[in-house]
Amino acid sequence: MAYQIDRYNNTLLTSVEDGTIDQTTDLKLIGKNYAGYGEIQNENFLFLLENFSGANQPQRPLSGQIWFDSSNSKLKFFDGSKFRTTGGAEVAAVEPVGLTTGDFWWDTANEQLYAYNGSTFTLVGPQAAGSGITQMRSNTVKDDTGTDHNIIEAVINDAVIYAISGSEFTLSDDNPIPGFTRIKKGLTLINTSSTGITSGDYYYWGTSSDSQRLGGQLASSYVLATSPSFTGGVRFDDAGIQIGDSLDLKLLVENDNQAVIQNDVGNSNIIKFKTNNGAGVLTHSVNVNSSGIVPAATGTFDLGSSGVKWRDVYADNFEGVAATSSAVRLSSVDYNPSIGAANNSVALRDASGNLTANVFQGKATSAQFADLAEIYATDEEYPVGTIVSVGGEKEVRAAKLSDIVVGVISEAPAYLMNSEAEGQAVGLKGRVPVRVKGPVSKGQAIYAWQDGVGTTIESRDIVGVALESSTDDEEKLIECVLKV
Repeated sequence: MAYQIDRYNNTLLTSVEDGTIDQTTDLKLIGKNYAGYGEIQNENFLFLLENFSGANQPQRPLSGQIWFDSSNSKLKFFDGSKFRTTGGAEVAAVEPVGLTTGDFWWDTANEQLYAYNGSTFTLVGPQAAGSGITQMRSNTVKDDTGTDHNIIEAVINDAVIYAISGSEFTLSDDNPIPGFTRIKKGLTLINTSSTGITSGDYYYWGTSSDSQRLGGQLASSYVLATSPSFTGGVRFDDAGIQIGDSLDLKLLVENDNQAVIQNDVGNSNIIKFKTNNGAGVLTHSVNVNSSGIVPAATGTFDLGSSGVKWRDVYADNFEGVAATSSAVRLSSVDYNPSIGAANNSVALRDASGNLTANVFQGKATSAQFADLAEIYATDEEYPVGTIVSVGGEKEVRAAKLSDIVVGVISEAPAYLMNSEAEGQAVGLKGRVPVRVKGPVSKGQAIYAWQDGVGTTIESRDIVGVALESSTDDEEKLIECVLKV
């Protein structure tokens, strides 16, 4: 008689028939009365002793399985989806996948160490790999009087690009730095003359200390391009001003009294309006184009507000949802609201919450779904198709072999009793999908087995009759007629 092999977590792994060898895992599972089992049993012990040592990973691993990767001399474990290194760093020429936060990767292509932060790899070091050095480094150099000075050198590909110093001095000829003769207090670029001018293509790009005068004039006498400030305003003629690299936007006055904002972009007819949303975010809300005024995004921006409203809005048509309305127009006919059964009206509930009509037409006497269900409190949230019985901390729990079955967790009940209660809908009659393990044929009886999963093996309580067939050995949903 076949026996079942369960994993440590009590889930079924496989069933081993008498006189057979099961190879579901990398260890061979021996059936009862199998001749010559000794060699297989000893090989299993050997595989465990050596942790499946080999250049290729085991082909049928289980989560938690250990493998010694002999090609890299690394001990690895299977996490359910891949083998991962137990210690040290992952070694590869490309970024590995499947790592967790804190794992290391040694990049063999560039000889650099990276740490994984949960989404990307962060370089640990060295800062540069290969023949040239790229780094910030401290150095002690002598001046032309033999006095030591501590500086910081910015090195790129073995060349010092700039130096940072707390003092000014002339370098001694005994320890020269290519491109430097005089080190200034602060930051000195390579190839900088005593007058402060650099030769070649090396420049300091960014904001330096303020220049007190430009062309003999104080800095306060100039208007800044980024933040101009004028006293008394600026006057332009009616032709206005043009803004943009291609003079795309024009501000002007037409006919002596008509202010105009004009878009002169050849391939665009849009003028955008953007404003700060009060939280520091620049928000694009409105477009003006040749067809009219439109919002920048659908269903996002308002016209007016609850506190500041437009008086009247005139339009040929209004399309959308109105919070208030005196009537609803359909095919050029206005329908007024009514709590009675008035002709050509929109039905409203009365003060008691009742809705009145002479005739109600709709699907009230038939259901679109397939089973009769009732709400029962479950000790945990079960998936659709789980077979349940009375027990557990609440009213019902997942059924096992010896239980009296109550019903099956319903997917979409046609009629739901006790609908206001807390719990899950349990199908009692009709057709529902049922969780079934192993092959099943249409017309076979389904019985409770374990953990709310059914089987075709006859036991105490029948759950239902299969309405479809399946040759799949794994768990799946089978449409059944309930017989509980």
